[in-house]
Amino acid sequence: MKKIEILGSGCAKCQKLADNAEIAAKALGLEYTIEKVTDINRIADYGIMLTPGLAVDGEVKSFGRLLTAEKIRPLLEG
Repeated sequence: MKKIEILGSGCAKCQKLADNAEIAAKALGLEYTIEKVTDINRIADYGIMLTPGLAVDGEVKSFGRLLTAEKIRPLLEG
């Protein structure tokens, strides 16, 4: 099961990134969980300073950009 984490304050871009990640995971037929990480200390633990961020299985895949579902798909496959 893939663990997808959305790192950010919960702003509109963070929500859209979560929606796009869910679309990508469903398109791939993955079993997954999505967690929205809003605690600034936990976000800082990932070493990112710009949100929204995307982490998959504990590894940061993107930050500071709103990725489309098409851009997220290969990040979930790898």
